[in-house]
Amino acid sequence: MKVTVSVTLEADDGTPAVVHEVFSLERGALAPDTVGLHLAEAKDLLSAVQEKMVNEQVRAALADQVACPACGMARRHKDKGAHDIVVRSLFGTLRLISPRWWHCACQPHETRTFSPLAELLPERSTPELVYLESKFAGLVSYGLSAKLLAEVLPLGRTLHATAVRRHVQSVAQRIEDEMGEEQTSFIEGCPSVWGELPRPDLPLVVGLDGGYVHSSEQRSRKDGWFEVIAGKSMPADGPAKCFGYVQTYDTKPKRRLFEVLSSQNMQMNQQITFVTDGGEDIRELPLYLNPNSEHLLDWFHVTMRITVMANMAKSLQPPPPGPDQSSSPMDLAASVGEELRRLKWFLWHGNVFRALQVIEDLVVDLDVEDPGPEQRKLLKAVTEFDTYIRANASSIPNYGERYRAGETISSSFVESAVNQVVSKRMVKNQQMRWSPRGAHLLLQVRTRVLNDDLAKDFHRWFPNFAHVVPNSETLAA
Repeated sequence: MKVTVSVTLEADDGTPAVVHEVFSLERGALAPDTVGLHLAEAKDLLSAVQEKMVNEQVRAALADQVACPACGMARRHKDKGAHDIVVRSLFGTLRLISPRWWHCACQPHETRTFSPLAELLPERSTPELVYLESKFAGLVSYGLSAKLLAEVLPLGRTLHATAVRRHVQSVAQRIEDEMGEEQTSFIEGCPSVWGELPRPDLPLVVGLDGGYVHSSEQRSRKDGWFEVIAGKSMPADGPAKCFGYVQTYDTKPKRRLFEVLSSQNMQMNQQITFVTDGGEDIRELPLYLNPNSEHLLDWFHVTMRITVMANMAKSLQPPPPGPDQSSSPMDLAASVGEELRRLKWFLWHGNVFRALQVIEDLVVDLDVEDPGPEQRKLLKAVTEFDTYIRANASSIPNYGERYRAGETISSSFVESAVNQVVSKRMVKNQQMRWSPRGAHLLLQVRTRVLNDDLAKDFHRWFPNFAHVVPNSETLAA
């Protein structure tokens, strides 16, 4: 059997249709390996159709621009002014002859000549190609993205990981440039206006936490990592949305979080619960975003610190008995362990005042003359925990009461968000090291992919961009 594929081009100017034979193949008897088109054959077919179609589009576009829009006179071609421009598409790398024309003398112009095709195609990669590069690079490494696209598409020339990274960063930078200015407060209106707003949705729960990625600017062992902030906003009904940024690079973190909440139809009369780990980098971030918000210190991070101190206390050795003592004093490890249990109990019930008293007692018990190394280490941990609790005292609720009421007390869902947004792409099984800018820009694309927003961005930039928005559950898997 012989198969021949032809393309019929019908111009809008009424000229006769032109038929081009673009592809032919011969196929033998039916077998599992002869059913339909092979991948290589499909690539050749798509590439041939693309070439004929684009050449006709270029011819028609140049014909439409020959006449000067001001006076109608035909523009003159500049001798030896034609050159090729290369446009990369999903179905082949196109070399298009771009003539150079003289500007008409009826109007003043900044230049004497211009290239109409270069003005019509200012970008040398089609939006769909850039979209797929960004989408896959947001999910897997730049190198794997380039290999995957080259495996299934007739790109026409080698696609390098550096080109994919450059396109991804340009997309991310365009998203960044569209973001509004940073503000101290995003609360708008007054209570009387908020009362007239429609009935809000159920409360939003927003969690914030940090992760670490390898640094490309490592000069010492301490400089081998830098922090990345990730978060997730979970409505009571509807899909969750995640976000991320590099806190040492980003200049608009509060605006970024506000835009995520706004995309979930947040209203000024809606309740929002912010759960953070209490770190200095994100402690102030949720402030002044919503007048009906509450800020909680994550119970997981509180109890994790206490557990670490309890494990350290088990290694404490009692001091030797004094000359006037016949036996050793009471077991210091047991005493400190009991105090830490009391500390945890007070914090669980939101009694910060009594918890701080217990911490002061622990400091007095541990701050003795000539302490052992384990005791000095535990004393440092207790002192740091005292600073941590005092800095977040206003964000410590009655965890027990909230737990019994079925309300949020922990940002465990954010731990999965950090793993999903940061670790899976940038840390686990990844040997790549990151600059703060590179990591930040990739995070913007990755979160847009996970939130199903990247295709919407391309639809906004290119009205004729045609792509079905994927299912977020499939991407997140």
